[in-house]
Amino acid sequence: MEWNTRVTGLLGIDCPIVQGGLAYLAYADLAAAVSEAGGLGQITAMSLPGPDELREEIRKVRSMTDKPFGVNYAIGQHGRPYDHMLDVAIEENVPVVTMTGGNPAPILERLKGTDIKKLVLVAAVRQAQKAESLGADAVMVVGQEGGGHLGRDDVGSMVLIPRVVDSVSIPVIASGGIGDGRGWMAAMALGAEGIEMGTRFIATKECIHASDVYKQALLDASETGTAVIKRRLGTPARALANSWTGRILEIEEKTPDYEALKDFISGEANRRYIHDGDTEGGYGWAGQVTGLIDDIPTVAELISRMAGEAKAIRTKWGFGLN
Repeated sequence: MEWNTRVTGLLGIDCPIVQGGLAYLAYADLAAAVSEAGGLGQITAMSLPGPDELREEIRKVRSMTDKPFGVNYAIGQHGRPYDHMLDVAIEENVPVVTMTGGNPAPILERLKGTDIKKLVLVAAVRQAQKAESLGADAVMVVGQEGGGHLGRDDVGSMVLIPRVVDSVSIPVIASGGIGDGRGWMAAMALGAEGIEMGTRFIATKECIHASDVYKQALLDASETGTAVIKRRLGTPARALANSWTGRILEIEEKTPDYEALKDFISGEANRRYIHDGDTEGGYGWAGQVTGLIDDIPTVAELISRMAGEAKAIRTKWGFGLN
């Protein structure tokens, strides 16, 4: 079955499904698996120690698949320099670069004149319009249901996706709360031409850097099992609710500043949970889609199943298959 949209044409993929950047988790094994299954896998650049390690991951993906893939730049990490990391993506002529957090303008400017496709994650209409004006090839729009960092406006995907679709001319990729073929088709009905999934791809066999404890927590959590932290810092983000996020929320209430929170919201605390399975000594990002996750398939099984679900819906609607 073909899933031809402007997103599949732009990215050179068979299925309009993009894997999220997933800090400390999105490396070659997962990225290659998603790309091999017909979607767009990604490497998380800013979770790597330096340019040499990023180059190694890029080349590892290419040794595992000849399909397009992306490199994600989380550029809002308290001003961490990324120019030297972006140099690697340009030198290696990666097919796609995506940007999350911060101001994408410098990256978009650097990529002008290259063949690299440019995608920007946004959480508001104004951000989408700005990304388009700066030269983004597509925007990924995340609603309030999503995991990790979200917008400040608390707008859900059901409203935000069509608002963005109506506000830009470039393709829109929907994100936040999507974990099966039903969510995929709902996004398409709202005008999106592809979807991005983060949390759902963590609970797959090829996400080898996620601990079994973390994956099991995603299976066990319901749609109410997450908490939004860092709201008082102006950078709200959704994580699995546990004693650690409870402590973060307590500190935010009493002392809402970065210095008071930095040890609790650090990358080290994140890695203790997601890599080491220390559920009481750290935190793990997750969206409300946890309520829809009840197994840990391979990436190929997940995408194939979603395509089957989506095909059944399209058939029920009476749409054509091309």
